[in-house]
Amino acid sequence: MMPNTPTKALPFCLALLLSACNSAPAPTAAPLPEVTALLIQPHDIAMRSEFVGETSGVRDVEVRARVGGILLKRTFTEGRPVKQGQVLFELDPEPYKAELDLAQGELARQQAILNKARADKDRIAPLFKENAVSKKDNDDAISAFAAAQASVQTAQAKVKTATLNLSYTKVTAPISGISSKEAQSEGSLISSSSPQPLTTISQMSPLYANFSVAEQDHQAFNPAQASDPSRSAKGLNTQIMLADGTVYPLKGRVNFQDNRIDPATGTINMRAQFNNPKGDLLPGQFVRVVVDNGIRQQAITIPERAIVQLQAEKRVMLLNDKNIVESRKVQLGESIGHEVIVESGLKAGERIIVDGLIKARPGQQVSIKKEG
Repeated sequence: MMPNTPTKALPFCLALLLSACNSAPAPTAAPLPEVTALLIQPHDIAMRSEFVGETSGVRDVEVRARVGGILLKRTFTEGRPVKQGQVLFELDPEPYKAELDLAQGELARQQAILNKARADKDRIAPLFKENAVSKKDNDDAISAFAAAQASVQTAQAKVKTATLNLSYTKVTAPISGISSKEAQSEGSLISSSSPQPLTTISQMSPLYANFSVAEQDHQAFNPAQASDPSRSAKGLNTQIMLADGTVYPLKGRVNFQDNRIDPATGTINMRAQFNNPKGDLLPGQFVRVVVDNGIRQQAITIPERAIVQLQAEKRVMLLNDKNIVESRKVQLGESIGHEVIVESGLKAGERIIVDGLIKARPGQQVSIKKEG
């Protein structure tokens, strides 16, 4: 009879198998998504607004001839500074010298007539008192003297006019500034009624920066006007950023704000004034005008990357005290660099997710990798 060894070993094998199963490790829970959180802390911020602007001279004056004639000479260097009163052009003076000589000759003739009329009047007056001459003779003498006086005054005015016209043959700079190129070359016939100026002079210091503010941005640009529309933005500090990104070193101030909004563009025109002693800025230069709107106290700002766009709403992902994600709608205001002001929806001490948003879902618990 064969021994029954396998049957006797079966309970031992089953016990060994059960022991092996009981020693297997239990499955671990999935790790929580890691996010970076930001603690909301209100703080004071400097409010600044940027606008595209264009520079212009405080005064751009067209230089025109006040008399006509042949342009003999240009006496300035185009594009260079000129001083007020400096001679810029010379016209042919000879015709005006002749007119002055003619006027002076006529004045001398009228002066001689006046002298004779005075002598006649002085001689007849005592004779009339003695009834030696008629009243008509006396009246004629007085009338001739008065007419001679008027003729002398007319001749004197003609001399003055001729003198002025002669002086106008030297065209001078009405202001100090930078000249443009000449519009008429030497030898040209110049007319005093020509619509084209001989040149233009721009006063370079101070210099204006003209810019426009959109109607919807106007109150944000100058918040004080929200409660008092009569208040002006004049006096606000400004800076200029050049095309290469550099900041012009001298600060300016808003010195003009229009009294109405342009209905064609929906903007209000403004102007800032800057000193430009070295002529670094030129008229017609496109710049960015940075306006200092003052300090906004206890403002809440968040990074732009923390904002979630959900259809037409702007939302952020909050974390409660158990690090569970909540979605909340926020009202956003002006952008400050890479951050944006939160007008409503957040308060001090709350936490929002700024990095790891793609891993976070409302109602889900997360792990905070870093909190700022």
